[in-house]
Amino acid sequence: MRPPTIRDVAERAGVSKSLVSLVLRGSGPVSAGRRDAVLRAVDELGYRPNAAARSLSEQRTRTVGVLLDDLRNPWFVELLDGLNSLLHTAGLHMLLADARLNRRLGHDLAEPFLDLGVDGLVVVGTVPDAGALGTLARRLPVVVAGAREHPAPGVDLVAGDDERGARLATEHLLGLGHRRIAHLAGHGAVGALRRRGFEAAMRAHGAEPLVEAGDLTEEGGYRGTVRLLGRADRPTALFCVNDMAAIGALSAAAELGLRVPRDLSVAGYDNTGISRLRHLWLTTVDTAPHEMGRRAARCLLDRFERPDGEGRVHLAVPTLEVRGTTGEPAGRLTG
Repeated sequence: MRPPTIRDVAERAGVSKSLVSLVLRGSGPVSAGRRDAVLRAVDELGYRPNAAARSLSEQRTRTVGVLLDDLRNPWFVELLDGLNSLLHTAGLHMLLADARLNRRLGHDLAEPFLDLGVDGLVVVGTVPDAGALGTLARRLPVVVAGAREHPAPGVDLVAGDDERGARLATEHLLGLGHRRIAHLAGHGAVGALRRRGFEAAMRAHGAEPLVEAGDLTEEGGYRGTVRLLGRADRPTALFCVNDMAAIGALSAAAELGLRVPRDLSVAGYDNTGISRLRHLWLTTVDTAPHEMGRRAARCLLDRFERPDGEGRVHLAVPTLEVRGTTGEPAGRLTG
């Protein structure tokens, strides 16, 4: 069976071969609808463009730099999977760098990508320096994914509505009858927005918000939960800034002999693959990281066509996944 050709893609998408070429090159004025039709046809047919030949003729590397803030966070892995799926379909390849390691070593975060001549840059996670990012955006297309810091001019931002998601989780716990609810908080703009949503929901229901500082890690969630459960008025429910902190909270509760959710309800945030493990089955907020990654890739492809356009903000609407770690407080169950 012969491999699919660009003509096959054009026929499947109902467009011309030249338009398919524009989409695969990431250049030229192409509507979002037609681009999606072409990329869908490429996916369905399994078409593989000859990227090496195009790079020579176009003087482009067909590579995209990806600056990742935290290699340990499984939510970022799912976002990267979505990002890479669409970039690959468009004939682009990711080059990945660890932003946290580079900062610790005092290295310039973007210079290696510039030296390699990448066609664009996607920053995943906390933005290291908005000013530097704005300067960089004048040299090549830049998209930020999964962060909520104020975007620099000319930079597209794709993220979740963190304040809204935090309210969803908190209102779920309040609806179950909990009033002593604590929030294991995080840092940065995302952490601040999730804390704001938690506090707003608590006050709207006449409940006093309790916040314990955390660091977005399993260990931080464990330590914070131990401190909270050592209080005389210990909480009956925890809303954790992310799933990793929630895993730490579950470990702390188990070590202290508490049953989840009868003695302590726990909710996380991000709906990572870990939260869906059957022995955990964590209630959490879903921000669809895979689709968010695909949206970031679409923004970058659009930015290739309009490098001088205004920066845009795309916020994904969160949903709540209710699973086995949340329930009514024990007193209510036996009352």
